[in-house]
Amino acid sequence: MKRLLSAYTSDIQAMDRSDLKKSIQASEGRILLGETVVTAAPLIAGVSNAEMMAAFGCDLLVLNEFDVFTGVIQDFYTCANPIAELKRLTGRPIGINLEPVDETKEVMDEQMHLPAGRRVSPASLQKANELGVDFIMLTGNPSTGVSLSAIEEAIRLSVQHFKGLIFAGKMHGAGLGEAVVSEEALLNFVAAGADGVLVPAVGTVPGVRESIVAPIVERVKQAGALVMSTIGTSQESADSQTIREFGLSNKRVGADIHHIGDGGYGRMPDPENILALSLAVRGRRHTYFRMGQSILR
Repeated sequence: MKRLLSAYTSDIQAMDRSDLKKSIQASEGRILLGETVVTAAPLIAGVSNAEMMAAFGCDLLVLNEFDVFTGVIQDFYTCANPIAELKRLTGRPIGINLEPVDETKEVMDEQMHLPAGRRVSPASLQKANELGVDFIMLTGNPSTGVSLSAIEEAIRLSVQHFKGLIFAGKMHGAGLGEAVVSEEALLNFVAAGADGVLVPAVGTVPGVRESIVAPIVERVKQAGALVMSTIGTSQESADSQTIREFGLSNKRVGADIHHIGDGGYGRMPDPENILALSLAVRGRRHTYFRMGQSILR
């Protein structure tokens, strides 16, 4: 098992779920995860956003709004299995968001109603297995009504039905007024079987400060889980200096994975901001290693 930071595509392809988790832990807070919305046209015609994010240095890729039952990726060519094809093209582990909507909660604005292929269920989890999804993120898009309690229930379901890594938590309120960062909830996620938890990057959600997040992150990691610090408030399209500040703050609080969201042009992070985040958290050597390597290695 190699640390993901130093791994080639052939190393990644040989990793199982446990290996991938250990390889992220061994990378000491220098792993980037890029997110893209697959229902929108890509940033550059003729290149999928997954390929673009990989080219600019993302180690992990997550597809937002991917319906496991239709498999549609806007403007991507027809193929039997788009997940397997993107893995072949990028050489990266690929995940999807599945959303645990809480039907007992009322959202603060107009609620988004999701198809079955984007919601957590035994059927959607089994389909994710069939497609070869490497990890799932149990989280909520804006105005979907995903709650912390529903996420915990979804973790227990996913442990039973999904073979890959399970990440869980909220990047923002998802239309509800509950606290986004809750130590009790995050530790409950780990106890329920999550391999990692999501916490908003300091400076993205009002009131989320390093003094609050750092002790929680420490306890989550002591419990054996990974921590993903997320930029999911459209600030992924801010100036590069802001992104660098997020990255260094993520390191100070102890994050293992630096997530950068899909709120930029083309519904992916600005490529320059992926590069800025990478340079801030791991420097030129590891940034250029990831950008320059062939996926045939």
